[in-house]
Amino acid sequence: MLKKDNSAMPADVVDNELDIRSFCCRLWRGKRWIVGLAVLFALIAWLATLLLKQVWSTTAITDRPTVNMLGSYYAQQQFLTNLDVRNNALTLAAPSPTVMDQVYQEFTMQLASWDTRREFWQQTDYYKNRKTGNAHNDAALLDDMIGNILFTPADAAHNLPDSVKLKAETAGDANNLLRQYIAYASERAARHLNDELKGAWRARTDQLQAQVKRQEDVANAVFQRQQHRLEQALKIASQQGINEKQAREAGENLADSDLFLLGQRVLQGQLDTLRATGPGFDISYDQNRAMLSTLQTGPKLNSQFQTYRYLRTPEEPVSRDSPRRLFMMIMWGAVGALTGAGVALARRPRLMSDTHD
Repeated sequence: MLKKDNSAMPADVVDNELDIRSFCCRLWRGKRWIVGLAVLFALIAWLATLLLKQVWSTTAITDRPTVNMLGSYYAQQQFLTNLDVRNNALTLAAPSPTVMDQVYQEFTMQLASWDTRREFWQQTDYYKNRKTGNAHNDAALLDDMIGNILFTPADAAHNLPDSVKLKAETAGDANNLLRQYIAYASERAARHLNDELKGAWRARTDQLQAQVKRQEDVANAVFQRQQHRLEQALKIASQQGINEKQAREAGENLADSDLFLLGQRVLQGQLDTLRATGPGFDISYDQNRAMLSTLQTGPKLNSQFQTYRYLRTPEEPVSRDSPRRLFMMIMWGAVGALTGAGVALARRPRLMSDTHD
């Protein structure tokens, strides 16, 4: 019995071993299934790419505008900045951002804004032509389109500038819509900047007008006090009968209570001179009056200035993002080949068993 068992063990081991030659022969005999299913799956994948929604994308890279692009806005905003520096309204501990930086910051804010993207899609024919009339479906479509515009902020650590990417169903739509969106965001930013300029201009005008009014009030108060002092001294000198200046040391300053000692003639001359000249103002008052006259004319707004410049202008993409036809055909062709191999291996034992029978 032991000999019989020992003689049976090699046969079991041989049965459990993989016969590479037999395996390859089975695959070769079933090559029609492998090739046929691979071609069939690849063909199905090709037909699917024709039916699936196409996605094309294009990218634009932007940077700060130049002075020439800002036009009159730059001059007027710089005028307000210099006015703030002159009035010590700005601290010089840290350098203030330039006008170009402020403009571009507003542009990138609008470029990444959800409201800007939403309002842009709502006024485009691209969205209007795809509306179905169903409120829920149209809202879902609008949300998808909003997500199709992706803004990537600059990364100084990796030396990457600001970029914006837009996806559409055709290459031409992707290119045209991205150009329109950037122009729309720039126009929206310019409108906000002009509104801010008008508000800042009005605030500076009111501030400077109040400052001029305070200077006038102070000068008038000093004038009234000086006039009242001379009038009282003249009245006392008249009561005392002092017509001529009393003998005193040259250059001696008289107190208000001793002004009558100057005599009626001197006091009357000083009073007439004071009334003729009026209140006295320093040079800062004249500067503020001139600046106020400039501010009262109001800003000259320009809604056409450009708040960005291109580092990469949008162009029509040469390859689509989805569906990737060649990739899908190769992938599903491989799946079909594996399926065909499985069918070939599953069919061979039955054929062999039928032959033995």
